[in-house]
Amino acid sequence: MQQPSVLLVEDDAFQRRAAETYLMNHDLRVIAVENGAQMRRQVSRAMPDLVLLDVQLPGQDDGFALARWLRESSTRVGIIMLTASGDAVDKVLGLESGADDYVAKPYEPRELLARCKSVLRRSSHKATPSRLERVRMGHHTLDLSRRTLEDDGGKEVAVTAGEFDILKIFAENPNRPLSRDWLLETTSHRSRDPFDRAIDLRITRIRRKIEPAPEKPTVIRTVRGIGYMFVPPAE
Repeated sequence: MQQPSVLLVEDDAFQRRAAETYLMNHDLRVIAVENGAQMRRQVSRAMPDLVLLDVQLPGQDDGFALARWLRESSTRVGIIMLTASGDAVDKVLGLESGADDYVAKPYEPRELLARCKSVLRRSSHKATPSRLERVRMGHHTLDLSRRTLEDDGGKEVAVTAGEFDILKIFAENPNRPLSRDWLLETTSHRSRDPFDRAIDLRITRIRRKIEPAPEKPTVIRTVRGIGYMFVPPAE
C-alpha cells in the first residue's frame, strides 16, 4: 500500500526538519517547504493527501489565504493548521478557511502524528462494491459510498472531510439529538474543551451549503442545551 503523502509548510527550519523526520519515521511520505510560493508550486505538480500549514508564513500569503486556496483546489485534501499556542482566533479562522483540524504550537510529535492519521482516515474515500447508500438531507443527497454531497440538480457541493464526517454521523442518526462533545470525539477523535467551537463552526458552514435559509435551519436543527439534530425530509 502506498504511503500517504504529506506536504509540510513551515518557515522555521528547526521545526520543519523535526516534524519532517518524525513523520517520515512513521510511514508518511513528507515533502517540506518553507513558504506559500513553494507550496503552490508543489501542489501544481501533485496534490498531496494532507497539508500541514503554518498560520504565520513569510510572503504575501498567510496560512489562512493558502488554506482557502487549497480548499478551492480540492475538496479531498486534508488540511491541518499549525497555530500559535492558545490562540483561539487562529483556530477559528483556520476552520473557517476550510481546514479540517488544527494543532497548537508547541506540539508533541505524537499528537501531530495522531492528528495526521485521523485526518487522513477521514479524507480517504474508498468506494465499495456494494450498492450506493444515499441519504436525503433537505434538497441535497449525501452519498455515503462516494463521499459526496449533491444538490437536486445533481451538482456536487464542495465539503471538507470533516464536514462530510459530521453529515455522515447525522445521516446515521436521524431525529436523534447529538451533543457537541460526542460529535467532536466521534469525528475528530479528541475531547472538547469549554471554548472549543470547532463543531459549531462546521455546523455553520454545513448549514450555508444545505439549508434553504441558514438563519432558520430545518435540516440540521439546534437542540438547546444538547447540540444538534438531523431532521430528514418528510416523505
